[in-house]
Amino acid sequence: MSDRKLAAQFFDAAIGLLQRARDEEAEAVEAAGTLLADTVADGGRLFAFGAGHSSLAAQDVVYRAGGLALMNLLAVPGVVGVDVMPATLGSALERVDGLAGAVLDTSPLRAGDALVIVSLSGRNALPVEMALGARALGVKVIGVTSVAYASGTTSRHSSGTFLKDHCDVVLDSKIAVGDAELTLDTVPAPFAPASTVVTSALLQAVMATAAGALADRGIEPPLLRSGNVDGGHDWNGRLMEEYRDRIFYRR
Repeated sequence: MSDRKLAAQFFDAAIGLLQRARDEEAEAVEAAGTLLADTVADGGRLFAFGAGHSSLAAQDVVYRAGGLALMNLLAVPGVVGVDVMPATLGSALERVDGLAGAVLDTSPLRAGDALVIVSLSGRNALPVEMALGARALGVKVIGVTSVAYASGTTSRHSSGTFLKDHCDVVLDSKIAVGDAELTLDTVPAPFAPASTVVTSALLQAVMATAAGALADRGIEPPLLRSGNVDGGHDWNGRLMEEYRDRIFYRR
């Protein structure tokens, strides 16, 4: 099989997943976008968290041109990417009981805020405890996960529950257990993951919905502009000054 044919198969698989997410998650996307708009309108702050490669989608909505300026990254040292050495430490930290509680205790999260938690499997202790702890604080939680893992795997949290069980809104990425879209007789393992593509698309759809919901209420959505467009830095500076008490990534 040619490399070109494999590439086309991956694109087809990703497009199919995106179409499913668009059609099957429309109601959840609307609910999540409305929740974020409600939070902004009521003076709350917005946060996003993801561990390992799930952090990529969370980072994609923070300090992003065309995105909401109020979205902050809730970072957990050692799990926000693959730059930690060894890279396997990040995966190990996701399974550590109590880590989420320690992070929340030292974070700016408070009642009335909203937190987006991205976890493909939703099975590890960190995202489950993060959702439980955030809701106990009075924070609204949006979970972005693959619901298939709840029936195809077992939880690694002491409660036996998954991220999806502790959210105000759940967005299902439709990703199959294992996160690999292609197989080949000559390749010993499945390959070509699509979770980042679909999860990022879901979150950008939520951000677009939130911006529209704010505009419908007569509230200017606090949207950042590209710093590579003339006037972009001045525009962003105005927003950051106006909302300085709700933006934490510039401090």
